[in-house]
Amino acid sequence: MSAKHSRFETECVHAGRRIDPATGAVAPPIHLSTTFERKPDYSPEGYIYGRSANPNREQLETCLMALEGGAAAMAFASGSAAASTVFQALKPDDHVICSRDAYHNILRILREVMTAWSLKVSFVDASDLDEVRSAVTAQTRLIWVESPSNPLLKITDLAAVADIAHQAGAWAVCDSTFASPVLQRPLAFGMDLVMHSATKYLGGHSDVVGGVLVARELGPLAERLRYLQGTGGAILSPFDCWLVLRGTATLDVRVRAQSENALKIARWLEQHRVVEKVLHPGLESHPQHALAKRQMSGFGAMLSFCVRGGETAAKQVAGKVKLFTRATSLGGVESLIEHRASVEGPESLTPKNLLRVSAGLEHPDDLIADLEQALA
Repeated sequence: MSAKHSRFETECVHAGRRIDPATGAVAPPIHLSTTFERKPDYSPEGYIYGRSANPNREQLETCLMALEGGAAAMAFASGSAAASTVFQALKPDDHVICSRDAYHNILRILREVMTAWSLKVSFVDASDLDEVRSAVTAQTRLIWVESPSNPLLKITDLAAVADIAHQAGAWAVCDSTFASPVLQRPLAFGMDLVMHSATKYLGGHSDVVGGVLVARELGPLAERLRYLQGTGGAILSPFDCWLVLRGTATLDVRVRAQSENALKIARWLEQHRVVEKVLHPGLESHPQHALAKRQMSGFGAMLSFCVRGGETAAKQVAGKVKLFTRATSLGGVESLIEHRASVEGPESLTPKNLLRVSAGLEHPDDLIADLEQALA
């Protein structure tokens, strides 16, 4: 177990972990059992049934609480399952304000699933605080933001949005997947809940799908989400919990190295004649660079750039890369590139000439050389 008040790097390695008392194993064993024996009087020994609790899930959730500085954490089968559970915690006719530039499946869940549950939804530019304030109604119960956003890398003032939400009697939630706990801790800015797709930086190796919620404090929200996690059953499996916990051990060093690579790539792209625009909060040209500098300890490993010549030119660039992998997702050790509008589908608002890049752990000069030949 980690010592109380350990530094972040130490928490990454030790939080939630313990030497196995039965064998002395340093790596935690994987507990696949779905059911657990009760005492003779039928009272539980500790665990009861795999859907309600599991040792591997408990270890991962303990780790995530420490990394985000929260009071409760819940691990789900995917980021979308985690987000859906948040929306299910609301009631019919409740009003949700959601960032317009959010992960496309979040928008899809709200538009195509939750409106059938009679949730009211307003989509806004969350980086514009006046627009957020204007969307608040007497029925607003949740403000959902994503910072940095996907794929336009917009930055939201988390403290200001949390204040707007709390004045309205609403919860404030941040999808912090692009930043990871290494670079940003939304709960420290007053957010009630932080969400991550654990598939990305937490897992870190493109081999596990998962989602995470961490609540700032114990109370009605955390209790409701825990109840829905166990009742709905969209839980992360023991092996997947083990994989994500393993990934968190190297989280700090991975994310910081990947972020350095991304900034080097972004600065190089900004000077290229074929590139129309580069979107990365670490660039001084980014409209919210100062805000990102204030609420993040680094600028992240994600960037997007727009290619002169439109959709055809952008797809040609993506088609010519040799070191980058043309694939969706992000946060793994390998560098990925994708034509985002094609992934999001016909309803996408992403510019057709935009390519999204997830910088991996390769040498940045090799990544830049690959982009240089693809852009030539």
